[in-house]
Amino acid sequence: MKTKNFYCLIALAAAGIGLSQKAEAQETVYTDQAVTVTEFTCDNSNKYFSNWRQNWFLQFGAGVDQPLVEHGVGMKAPTHTIDKKMMTAVYNVGVGRWISPYLGLRLNALGGTLHWDNPVLESPARGWTHANHVQLNLELMWDMCNSIAGVNPERPVSVIPFIGLGGDYLWDVNDSFGNPADATNISRRNINKPRTTNWSLPVTAGIQFRFRLCKYVDFFAEARASFYGDNWNLCATGDPIESNVQAVGGFNINFGGRGWDTYNECAYLSQIASLNGQVNDLRAELLNAGQAVAALEAQLPCPEPKVVNNAAVQKDCVNAPLMTTVRFTIDSAEILPTEQVNVYNMAEWLKANPEEKINIVGYADKDTGTSEYNLQLSERRANAVADALVNDYGIDRSRLNIKYDGSSVQPYSTNDWNRIVIFTQK
Repeated sequence: MKTKNFYCLIALAAAGIGLSQKAEAQETVYTDQAVTVTEFTCDNSNKYFSNWRQNWFLQFGAGVDQPLVEHGVGMKAPTHTIDKKMMTAVYNVGVGRWISPYLGLRLNALGGTLHWDNPVLESPARGWTHANHVQLNLELMWDMCNSIAGVNPERPVSVIPFIGLGGDYLWDVNDSFGNPADATNISRRNINKPRTTNWSLPVTAGIQFRFRLCKYVDFFAEARASFYGDNWNLCATGDPIESNVQAVGGFNINFGGRGWDTYNECAYLSQIASLNGQVNDLRAELLNAGQAVAALEAQLPCPEPKVVNNAAVQKDCVNAPLMTTVRFTIDSAEILPTEQVNVYNMAEWLKANPEEKINIVGYADKDTGTSEYNLQLSERRANAVADALVNDYGIDRSRLNIKYDGSSVQPYSTNDWNRIVIFTQK
């Protein structure tokens, strides 16, 4: 996520805490209980992430092949050593992505012609066997410099070991005279329908040196070796493991550049502490306001006794509220969380005085909107408050008289105060 999204999540969490504490305050008597802030522990290390479109790369290059086969078999030119005469060209193309600053995956293809000594062939063919091959590997890459020296997308040189597993297809295995070479026979005289193709599953390992040219282009040079079973080149003699070493150089094209976004959990502790402080301040203001309202309501006279069947009936003395209001933002009929307390207080009064009815009068600010639009807006505001009393608190709708005056009546001299609904006794 982006840093701004993380801030938003923190703010929403703090707002949720504040609202839940408001609700608890309305259900119980106002107290001086302090808000408890949960301790927050964090991992003081950078976390790295990137968009899935970033850190892809396409590589292409070329180099040399040198097969090391038939180890331990006596021959004129031992092929278990590097022999310049046996080196051939190899071509490379690959695609991959760095899934973190430390690890990447690469699908890598290499192919070309191979030359080697084949001891099972008789002279004059001995010493010159050739074939074509193509190899496809899935390789895991490790950025050793980022892991040891810290993440730096602009590091000029990186050292990247890798390992992989894949498949190798060998075909057109022939000696220098174009005769097929077969692994199951010691002499061409005994060959019957010889094989000239072979599939193998090599294990690959190597190391790459990457040189940063710019944000989007790198030069790379890598040394790699693939290890096969003895039958890889259709000649099963000598040691059971054969290998093919390669040196390859080329270019990486980095799509979307190479880089990482970071965040640190501990960097937000001060913001969390500030938000918790704001929650505490709002809780204190709510407590003081509740106590002030309670003190003012205690000063109101009790309702006059009602006459029923020529007898005066005195109800329990439940003080009526002061003129309660619900304020709205510009061009809105949605009740704000901060105004829910006023709807709640009116619902509690109506429950305590089941025979009372009230007017719910909606208004709009005359400085914004036309008279016709403001009349509709004030109607929506009055209905929103009535719906909240009925649906959220179970008040009988017959006790509510909905009125709306639009902007033709302005209860307050400050115009933007008139985005309001006012309760009055009917």
